[in-house]
Amino acid sequence: MTPQTSRAKKLFAKLLLITLGFLFGATVAEVALRFAGYSAPDFYSIDYSRGYALRPKAEGWFRREGRSYVRINSDGLRDREHSITKPQNVVRIAVLGDSYPEALSVSTEEAFWSVMERELQRCDAFQGKQVEVLNFGVSGYGTAQELLTLREQVWKYSPDIVMLAVTTNNDVIDNSRLLKKIDKIPYFTYQNNRLTLDNSFRSSRAFLGSQSQMNRFGRWLRARSRLVQAAVEGHRGFKIWLASWRAKPEQPQPASATQEKNPAAAPRKEDLLLLAEELGTEHLVYLEPVNAVWNDAWRVTEGLIVAMREEVSGHQAKFVVVTLSNGPQVHPDPKLREEFKRRLGITDLFYPDNRIKELCLRERIPVLTLAPELQGFAELNKISLHGFGSNLGNGHWNAIGHRVAGELIAKKLCAGSLLK
Repeated sequence: MTPQTSRAKKLFAKLLLITLGFLFGATVAEVALRFAGYSAPDFYSIDYSRGYALRPKAEGWFRREGRSYVRINSDGLRDREHSITKPQNVVRIAVLGDSYPEALSVSTEEAFWSVMERELQRCDAFQGKQVEVLNFGVSGYGTAQELLTLREQVWKYSPDIVMLAVTTNNDVIDNSRLLKKIDKIPYFTYQNNRLTLDNSFRSSRAFLGSQSQMNRFGRWLRARSRLVQAAVEGHRGFKIWLASWRAKPEQPQPASATQEKNPAAAPRKEDLLLLAEELGTEHLVYLEPVNAVWNDAWRVTEGLIVAMREEVSGHQAKFVVVTLSNGPQVHPDPKLREEFKRRLGITDLFYPDNRIKELCLRERIPVLTLAPELQGFAELNKISLHGFGSNLGNGHWNAIGHRVAGELIAKKLCAGSLLK
């Protein structure tokens, strides 16, 4: 045996031992994580029409905000199983929306649509019929993806009522490629004064890359390995920590000459754009559109709501729009709300809600505006409806927010006049 052959055998033996040790350690870790009940799956899969959708039969713990065990049903809904054929003596309500109805932060029983369903059973608005609510909410969806969901997934369930849940702080942004800055999803745009589907994302590098064999294998592995799930969550947590560590303290923007003379004066558009950079583009939804991009985003959003109404009417169903709430709108402390308004030059925290309400009144679309009543409840009871743990007041509805919202919607529907 030559010295080179001997060294090669020794190297191979070392590599084999390292590999076996790694596999043994990974196996032990996998078993330990399963024994401890740990899971953190990716609940989403690629969808050729909407970019992505909930992955049928995915289940596991969600801990990024709140804590709940999530199960996705066999048709890709964050909901219990529903028969395709509508049972007799049943009124079906289909809820479309984003992360608020998806409600990963709370249990399905706590989600507002479950609360609404239970409350509706107790009233006479539906002439003694049973009420069945189906939840089609998916995080990050804009009105475009919700319209596509209506066309491709909802109608087979034969709903009697379609409820569009509008998240005013980001739905307008989600309907604009320039504002959302994501290429892996479809959008609608106006061409020759007509809403036209732009599904060019299907040929984008990002979307095609997500369908590569390596990425498919990675998703397959993550769906099955708790160790991989833990590694992904650890990497995500490290990135958040690193970004926070690198972040520099925000420097206040200098006030304009007009504001120096009169602090109560409305800020100029230039100042609003600076504030958007400082405090986040999503906060511009509380203000009149400041440029052509925002005007177009609002135009598309309003056009999609009307298009959805036409789609629903064509299927002999009833359509209702519900605008939800954002943390700053319903913070229980009025002083903090006023401070938020002052920093951004906001005169009306309910601007997006009122704008959608005005659209619905013009188009004769039934509309429920929840934020003002939720604000009153939060202030009266000195309780936060958004957020969890140390982040109360921010983020999505907590269990109390879902309960109060579900009860409010049911109360309005039970009154009977809304859907006549």
